[in-house]
Amino acid sequence: MSCEFELDSAELEPLLRPGFIFGMATAAYQIEGAASEDGRSDSVWDVFCRQRGNIRNGDSGDIACDHYHRWQQDVSLLSDLGVDAYRFSISWSRVLPEDSAGMNQKGMAFYCRLVDELLSAGIRPLVTLHHWDLPQYLQEQGGWTQRRTAYRFAEFAELVATQFAKTVDFYTTINEPWCVAFLGHRLGVHAPGIRQDAAAFAAAHHLLLGHGMAVRELRSSAPHAEVGIVLNGGPSHPASPSDEDAAAALLAESEQIHLFTDAVLLGEYPEALAGKIASCLQAGDLDVIAERCDYLGWNYYTRNVVRAAARGTFELLPSNEFPVTDMGWEVYPEGLREVLESLDRRYDLPPLYVTENGSAFPDAVVRGTVNDVDRIAYLQSHLRIVADLVREGFDIRGYICWSLMDNFEWAEGYSKRFGLVHVDYETQERIVKDSGRAFARLMSCKADF
Repeated sequence: MSCEFELDSAELEPLLRPGFIFGMATAAYQIEGAASEDGRSDSVWDVFCRQRGNIRNGDSGDIACDHYHRWQQDVSLLSDLGVDAYRFSISWSRVLPEDSAGMNQKGMAFYCRLVDELLSAGIRPLVTLHHWDLPQYLQEQGGWTQRRTAYRFAEFAELVATQFAKTVDFYTTINEPWCVAFLGHRLGVHAPGIRQDAAAFAAAHHLLLGHGMAVRELRSSAPHAEVGIVLNGGPSHPASPSDEDAAAALLAESEQIHLFTDAVLLGEYPEALAGKIASCLQAGDLDVIAERCDYLGWNYYTRNVVRAAARGTFELLPSNEFPVTDMGWEVYPEGLREVLESLDRRYDLPPLYVTENGSAFPDAVVRGTVNDVDRIAYLQSHLRIVADLVREGFDIRGYICWSLMDNFEWAEGYSKRFGLVHVDYETQERIVKDSGRAFARLMSCKADF
């Protein structure tokens, strides 16, 4: 059958062997809703969404996909898709809604029910502790620009790991710290909406410090669990053959990738950026940040095209050399190979997981179905790269698709749809798209290999 409408199982055979994990991913603020129920307090995203002009169409995650009330239905969808694992995040402000109070029992009970239901369905829970939604009460004390937040994050990690000591065996400390630091603190297009270069680098350091502290807490409270961090990025290509653009592309890659990977995997910061961290760095910090990880998660969507800008900086350019998704991102699957091969050359890597990969397209429901052949082609092209890398000896242990369902896409509100399941935000009806059906058929092939 044509790969335009199916995921070619023969081509992806290395990924269908026992031990390789397929999953779907979501994040708490993007799907849960119930923003003020059962004791949950504001996160930075609740506050950011209330500020006029921050979010397309004035949208917010107040209701989102109503997953807080529909979680059983959503676990059933995961089961129908045949996935091995579900990657989700825990809302810090739902579990610890006040600065000095203890655990919110109702908030934690929601996640206990979710984990138990996943395990009953034979689905492995992959828990992310921080997917961008810092409690607002910590932001009011300086948030990630302050060292104190790293300590508070470690306390949160210990609490969660103790709660799930017998049921969860896979933790991500922080998802995409680059986005929190640079989109949230330099560009201001994400919460908390700060536009200061110094704040971005301070946030980056304290996010990484919090990661390292959390790894130590998780190892103590959940010694059986796989523990790691999820980073993100694609290759940065110079916009022209000029030396200036080549240098700009290297700087862009250093900021998005090596600032984080050098710290986590080498215990140092890139020389070109170390000065921007110096005021935050204390003795022993890099040893904490470089605490051994059991895995490295990588989120990949597209590449960067970079040109030199004033005063030794850089800017990212739009490019249509290749087809683009509804986000305006190029479909460039080869970038996944480029970035993982680059990491492999630079570091002694731990095992890898592709923890996010997916695409937004302007889906339409026609006679009860969503014929999203572009998304099927996107998945096939990126899975093909993963399969080829596994054939070549890369220790890639799983592929997690973004996303299970359409959801609140941060600054884009509900205007962009990444899901393999369509969500009608007025009725909350879920419809499995053709991509979801193709994914389920691929999962059904696993027993044949």
